[in-house]
Amino acid sequence: MRSFRRARRAALVAALLAVGLSGCSLGTIGTIADSGGTAPVGGDTAGPSTATVHSVSPVSGSVKGGTTVTVSGTGLSAVRTVRVAGTAVTATAHAGSVTFRTPSAAAFVPATDAVVLRSGSGTTVATTKYRYRTVGGVDRELAYVLKYWKHYNPAYEPLDDNDCVDFTSQALLQRGWQQQDDWVHAAAVLDSGLAWRSSTSFRDFMEEHPELGTALTDQQRSKVKLGDVVQFDWDRSGDRDHTGVVTKITKSRSGHIEIYFAGHTNDSDYRSVDTAITKEHPGGVAYYWSLK
Repeated sequence: MRSFRRARRAALVAALLAVGLSGCSLGTIGTIADSGGTAPVGGDTAGPSTATVHSVSPVSGSVKGGTTVTVSGTGLSAVRTVRVAGTAVTATAHAGSVTFRTPSAAAFVPATDAVVLRSGSGTTVATTKYRYRTVGGVDRELAYVLKYWKHYNPAYEPLDDNDCVDFTSQALLQRGWQQQDDWVHAAAVLDSGLAWRSSTSFRDFMEEHPELGTALTDQQRSKVKLGDVVQFDWDRSGDRDHTGVVTKITKSRSGHIEIYFAGHTNDSDYRSVDTAITKEHPGGVAYYWSLK
């Protein structure tokens, strides 16, 4: 009788262990399933297998960016960001379309770039292509400064350690400006007009030619555009000590606008105006010419 009870007890323990092991196994499977991905964000249900791109309009635009592009298709409602030319931008999505504004092309060089449409969780929803092209004078100007900011154009004699206005003037020729008055170039850079090679004289030239641009203070950054001219008075003497071409404009969540520029003399492609007037030249003042 006692052996029967022992056998019955052993059978019961084995049964309980089997149930426990089975439950542990199921629990492990459940944990794997729960940790296998991120929960959809904001209706993030579309994926490469469910989204289809039918068209892109327009299919191309300016290398300086700012073109409003609409991607039409199906299953695109999950899209929250778009990455093009290596830069992520926000997007407005509907079931059948996604709209975004293009960033600048890399170094303002014409190219066909991949467009990656992503969900809020970073998942790729769909991909397509967009072509950057040179549209006008501003595009040529920006491409010029990004090409020659470090490796100087051998067609121009540099002005020793004070080549900033000479370089800016070269870029403005690419923009389509015509030489006139004191803004003229000569093969020997010191024979060029003062407005071509002096920051203060360039300011005076611009004041005499309002048809070329409008003066802006540093408090009017919201009106500054890519390709505009930035000038600095490092010591607040009233003269202009440095000149460059605006190559990048960003706006933080707090609303602060930061402006970057390219130039010679402290050669740079994306030099921060804020850094220039607070760290490099504390107390300096920035001014701009909003070009027409």
